[in-house]
Amino acid sequence: MSYSLPNSSGLPPSNPLIASLRSIAALMLREMSSRYGQSVGGYIWAVLEPLGTIAILAIGFSLIIHNPPLGTSFILFYATGFLPFLLFQNVQLTVSRALIFSKPLLAYPALRWIDAILARFILNFLTSLLVTYILLVGILAVTKTTSPLVPGPILGALALAGILGLGIGVLNCFMMGMLPVWAQIWSIITRPLFLASGILVLPEDLPAWAQDILWFNPLIHVTALMRQGFYPMYQPPYVTISYTLFAGLFPLALGLLVLRKTHRDILSR
Repeated sequence: MSYSLPNSSGLPPSNPLIASLRSIAALMLREMSSRYGQSVGGYIWAVLEPLGTIAILAIGFSLIIHNPPLGTSFILFYATGFLPFLLFQNVQLTVSRALIFSKPLLAYPALRWIDAILARFILNFLTSLLVTYILLVGILAVTKTTSPLVPGPILGALALAGILGLGIGVLNCFMMGMLPVWAQIWSIITRPLFLASGILVLPEDLPAWAQDILWFNPLIHVTALMRQGFYPMYQPPYVTISYTLFAGLFPLALGLLVLRKTHRDILSR
């Protein structure tokens, strides 16, 4: 797959918006080629990896308990929790490394640091959405689920997961650029997120003190909202969309502000 850098001569673009869109498209094509185009199964593995995780969870827990916390399908229950979590993880991880990934290309005057961030966000968000759609359609077909789906909560949960991933990713982009060891620190302190995001169990089944603590994890709200779309009878009262939006937009605004002032220092390291 070929791509070209727009206006690499350094001349000022006639239309800044068009030039920025061309830069973003070129960076997206570059990442698609380097990340997914190196092997025949590049995009296939993007589907098979989460499918394998969901299958292992479903099989493992079906041997321990007789029925999932919601519905009758273990694989659907864990998919509705794991896929929005995976979308968040993919987006925040790739966005946090946007400047490092595109550092050689950002020496071109036509490319801006914000273009690198937007390119990684758009590509990985859309890729995660496609993987989520493929897996959920396949799981619904295999499990022969007949309960009506509610698109609003599903789309809202995926959008919130993307906003959270973008906000955390942008702030971590600054942190990793100024303090490289932050990547390892962040990896360690976020390992409990998988267990604390309502993927394996419903928060309502936990003690009250645990529910009070977990409420502050915005991914709990995303997971519960996602499941509302697949289980219409499930209406958890603790879901707060405004809090989840704030948890994504505040680090996004803060990250953009500090990156605007420090991106040159980060790229010169």
